[in-house]
Amino acid sequence: MQALAQRPIKRVVDTKRTSAAVLIPCYIKDGKYHVLFIQRTDRVRDHKSQISFPGGACESIDKSLADTALREAEEEIGLDREDVKVLGQLDDMATAGTNYVISPIVGLIPCPYQFKVDEFETNEIIEVPIAALLDEKCMEEGTALVDGRAVNSYFYHYSNKVIWGATARILKQFLAIISELITQGASLETQ
Repeated sequence: MQALAQRPIKRVVDTKRTSAAVLIPCYIKDGKYHVLFIQRTDRVRDHKSQISFPGGACESIDKSLADTALREAEEEIGLDREDVKVLGQLDDMATAGTNYVISPIVGLIPCPYQFKVDEFETNEIIEVPIAALLDEKCMEEGTALVDGRAVNSYFYHYSNKVIWGATARILKQFLAIISELITQGASLETQ
């Protein structure tokens, strides 16, 4: 995962969009790497009921994009920022249906962890083995309707969940980095 800290980051600069950050929480469970998602409630303002990474809009109290991601993860799932080892950042991602530029921050978290879910924002925590996401049968390309218009998207299927939109585009980039590490000899198992 050291490759994350060393890679150049592509920034999206658009003053008409709101800066946001998400945390991609990774952890080892049963000897295998996993990634954590949340399913948002239907009560939140944007991305109702969608599966996403913990995160949200930057606020004036945030000193950095990593601060935003860590603050939001703390608010949404009770993940203490002191328990996250930030590994690096992915490229910025503009959303199609809302007006955000998302900066994805990758972090390693302990497992097991006693999460405290904010029930207004978070409906469910979803744990997915990274190996399952790398299975080529897991992902398909297609179109999604966003504000009445067709938008090209990726769709990741795991169990009975579908990850799509900006989260799927971020996930695709993350998995491409993981695949490259595997090609170089890394393993998704710790034993």
